[in-house]
Amino acid sequence: MNIALMNIGFLRITIVDVLDILMVAAVIYIAFKWIKGSAAFNIFIAILSLLLLRFLVNVMNMKMMSALLGTVIDIGTVALVVIFQPEIRRFLFNLGRKAFNGRDSLLRKFFRQDPTALSAVSIDEVVQACFEMGEQKVGALIVIPHQASLEDIISTGDIVDAHISKRLIENIFFKNSPLHDGAMIINEDKIVAARCTLPISDRTDIPARFGMRHKAAIGVSERYDVSVIVVSEQTGRISFISEGKISPVDNVNTLKLLISDDKSKNGSEDRL
Repeated sequence: MNIALMNIGFLRITIVDVLDILMVAAVIYIAFKWIKGSAAFNIFIAILSLLLLRFLVNVMNMKMMSALLGTVIDIGTVALVVIFQPEIRRFLFNLGRKAFNGRDSLLRKFFRQDPTALSAVSIDEVVQACFEMGEQKVGALIVIPHQASLEDIISTGDIVDAHISKRLIENIFFKNSPLHDGAMIINEDKIVAARCTLPISDRTDIPARFGMRHKAAIGVSERYDVSVIVVSEQTGRISFISEGKISPVDNVNTLKLLISDDKSKNGSEDRL
């Protein structure tokens, strides 16, 4: 039984109507926040405009126009799956990742899925290599997976399967090395692969000062549960990227902390 909150002429508003409006508003807000800054944003605005127009023609009882818009929207639903495929995939991935977050997650316990972690020795080797490469302005791109296996990305590069060491990392990213171009995947205290190809982010709000390495790092961090370290070849600056967010790194201890726990915030995060 619906209780009317108010009656304005022919308009009767109930509690269910208010909840319905709030839920629709929440869905629109989440969708807006979800695709803001992406190439699909303009399409999203166009869809909202069509839905609003259809609502208006229904209220005005314009049957032919309503039928036409209904057909367009019905056919367009199939096309939306194709158009928004990257955004849908990212949304579902983030939803699943949040379900696994935390050591006490019931889903993690059920599937017995624990995050992989680097030892303190390996972290120290990676950090020292990054800062030395930064001083020499040697570009580097290092991916550290958590729950994700990254088998599809590893298959695009060359298997290394060697223990993590500062010298080996520097040799791989040395400008004349055949493995320097691309990303390095490290996991469980080993350099798994090098010269791997990463997906490039399709976001349009990435500042121009960030090059292709940063765009690749943002892209892989949006699609997989990973952290990424980028050493800029132009400036020598080091950045730590997780979940599409860039944190500039100024010192060794900050980078060690970020690698150990990518949920840590150093107060200088550059949100994109």
